[in-house]
Amino acid sequence: MTIRAGLAALFTAATLVAAPASGQDYPDHPVEFIVPWSPGGGSDTLMRLIAGNIAPYLGVEMPIINMPGVGGTVGLREASRRDADGYTISQVHEGLLVAHETDITDQNWDTFDPIALMTASPQYLVVHPTEDYTDFDEFVEFAKAHPGEITMGVTLGGVPHLHAAMIEQAYGLQFQYVGYEGTGERVRALVGGNLDAAIGDISSSLQFVENGDLQFLAVGSPERMAATPDVPTFMELGSDLELNVTRGIVMPKGAPQEAKDKLEAALEALSKDATYIEQTNNAGAEVMFRGQEAYATYLGKLDDTVKSLSEVLAP
Repeated sequence: MTIRAGLAALFTAATLVAAPASGQDYPDHPVEFIVPWSPGGGSDTLMRLIAGNIAPYLGVEMPIINMPGVGGTVGLREASRRDADGYTISQVHEGLLVAHETDITDQNWDTFDPIALMTASPQYLVVHPTEDYTDFDEFVEFAKAHPGEITMGVTLGGVPHLHAAMIEQAYGLQFQYVGYEGTGERVRALVGGNLDAAIGDISSSLQFVENGDLQFLAVGSPERMAATPDVPTFMELGSDLELNVTRGIVMPKGAPQEAKDKLEAALEALSKDATYIEQTNNAGAEVMFRGQEAYATYLGKLDDTVKSLSEVLAP
């Protein structure tokens, strides 16, 4: 019996050593961050700010691995295949929902466990100055009287297209879409008078607004932006629209709840860090924290909207 007891004790000890760390021990080694975009872009820059500042709050490092391709879906596919142990995370934004609905990928937001929304880049309705309308209400009135005549610059099948279609749906309008690859390209076309309107943001458009070359009519943030205090939100203008490019953290589905809770708490603490906030603002975005439940609610509501606009967004 003594030998059997000794062997049993050795077996138990070996099992404990071999067993993966429980959620209560999380994290006990670095958490790998798959960023599904190329180095140097907006998402990569903002995610590196998270990774570079998280260690004091999470207790471990967060090395980044860039896996770009097909609008972010290559890296997300790899992330979805990783073990759901809390040691792999990735990043999503609205583009994933559009890519899913337009059959670019079979993944969607609920392929993953949302952990926290971290940043938002509020999007603006930007117009070339005209005597036809001087504010948003006049713009809506003109657009209703001239359906299909306002040329709207977007990335066809992309997030700007989604945002413009959401404006159409909310106010009963009809635009004539003109496709451009990037924000800078369509803003330049707008400044040159080749477009009537576009979806833009602070970093791409503010200098032209300040010069009088363009005009912001409305912003998609929940509250007015400090940089543009005179620009009303769409919510003020009678709709429930949030037009943001948000960036949030997700885990492979089925991760331990303790791991999800601990990462969420670390990210929430980071969202209040003055240095991190300043760095994010300098990168052209706002810190907008929402935890697991609120972030999932936001993505679910947006997904319903994307589905309702699938015919408009189809290539």
